[in-house]
Amino acid sequence: MNIRQLSVHEKPPMELLLVADPSPKIVESYLKSGRFFVAEKNDQLIGVYVLLPTRPQTIEIVNIAVDEPYQGKGVGKYLLQHAITAAQTMGYTTIEIGTGNSSIGQLALYQKCGFRIVGVDMNFFLKHYEEDMIENGIRCTDMIRLSQDI
Repeated sequence: MNIRQLSVHEKPPMELLLVADPSPKIVESYLKSGRFFVAEKNDQLIGVYVLLPTRPQTIEIVNIAVDEPYQGKGVGKYLLQHAITAAQTMGYTTIEIGTGNSSIGQLALYQKCGFRIVGVDMNFFLKHYEEDMIENGIRCTDMIRLSQDI
């Protein structure tokens, strides 16, 4: 598997980005200022993540997605570790990520990779998404915010 940053001339993989975030409006909001990284295997796109500077010395993973046939095979963990290393290389000292209260697997993965829960954006998904999201039988309402010093 190879991970590389997309050049400014390459189109971000919207279909895969929308797997992690079903709101085209929100995904489009970080198209201009985000740094897109893609994972490829045998010339096939299998994953993506996006880094977005948010404050001085702080960058956020605003999207991370793995193509369904490759989920559960360590690709997400590899992307997450790559994102942390990339952020360090760029000179950031803090990396953040957020996920839904119903995203049980993602919450476990992020904590296994060293992220700590630092807050909750109450009703985030109710305010910013038009359609209800149900995941693991749980209504997605709140954004769980995680952070890691790097």
